[in-house]
Amino acid sequence: MNKNVFNLELLIRPNVLKMKPYSSARDEFKDFDQEMIFLDANENPFETAVNRYPDPQQRKLKSILSQQKNIPTNQILLGNGSDEVLDLIFRAFCEPAKDNIITLPPTYGMYSVLANLNDIENREVLLDSDFQPDLDEISETMDSRTKLLFICSPNNPTGNLISSEKITKLLNNSKGLVVIDEAYIDFVSNESWLKRLKEFPNLIITQTLSKAYGMAGIRLGICYASAEIIAVLNKIKPPYNINKLTQQKAIEQLQDITRSIVDIALLNEEKNALSKALVEVCFIQNIYPSDSNFILIKVDNAEKRYLQLLEKGIVVRNRSSQPLCENTLRITIGTAWENEKLINIIKTLK
Repeated sequence: MNKNVFNLELLIRPNVLKMKPYSSARDEFKDFDQEMIFLDANENPFETAVNRYPDPQQRKLKSILSQQKNIPTNQILLGNGSDEVLDLIFRAFCEPAKDNIITLPPTYGMYSVLANLNDIENREVLLDSDFQPDLDEISETMDSRTKLLFICSPNNPTGNLISSEKITKLLNNSKGLVVIDEAYIDFVSNESWLKRLKEFPNLIITQTLSKAYGMAGIRLGICYASAEIIAVLNKIKPPYNINKLTQQKAIEQLQDITRSIVDIALLNEEKNALSKALVEVCFIQNIYPSDSNFILIKVDNAEKRYLQLLEKGIVVRNRSSQPLCENTLRITIGTAWENEKLINIIKTLK
């Protein structure tokens, strides 16, 4: 992309461009860790450990992420799960009933849900037989009202990385914003697109603490982009969207990064062992390569096998409703004990 011709203001919804963000009490007085008498935010003064509003900009948490990812704090936005981050992107840049987005099924279903919620046309371009983008078809589908292109890499539910060469071409050729969803990036050795964030002013990267970091329950999603894009998203985010307990737990976990590194290594070992064991199961027709913490398998009858496993106390995901995924099951990698139980049971199914 020629950076000189990229104009972010042309992509922002006119009402968002004009609006002034809400300024909370904790935005106006930022040093609320000081020993002060706080009578500004209509809080309950009696100490409960959570009686005060949280930092609306999550400064301490962003500082840790900034050091670990080598990204300035003004290029980081945190959301109540990645879904809030994605919704903010829609609301900042997509004009309802006018603009469109492009998604690449089979992929993460919330892109389509959020498009419907925000009254945005979702133009679907199927991945090819190798689960890679069809660049020609995407190019033909784009028009002057295409604001967002969503790329999930590693992809869900297929588990594979999307070709970096193809993503580069899409970034260079798209006049809108390209959102790369890296929810599963920690399970691969390939470098995150964070390393190339400076190259592309139209690049947005989302990540999460739900997968590799084992914090799905605290709901924390992360957005990395240019300072200009982050400033737009900050204008419209709720003032206290990340609660105090979530911030505390995330800080605690991120400061003990060794645990997550060990967990990731163990999950990758278990994934390889599970893949090898599943090869011996007669009704499994294909085990797709995976760069994530799950495996997609093609079976003879997905509904039958799903129900059989359910009766044995094992819950997997039937992905047969997704394009290119007929008769497939998605299996998340569990503990060694859980995976061994799955293998023993699946080998007995008739």
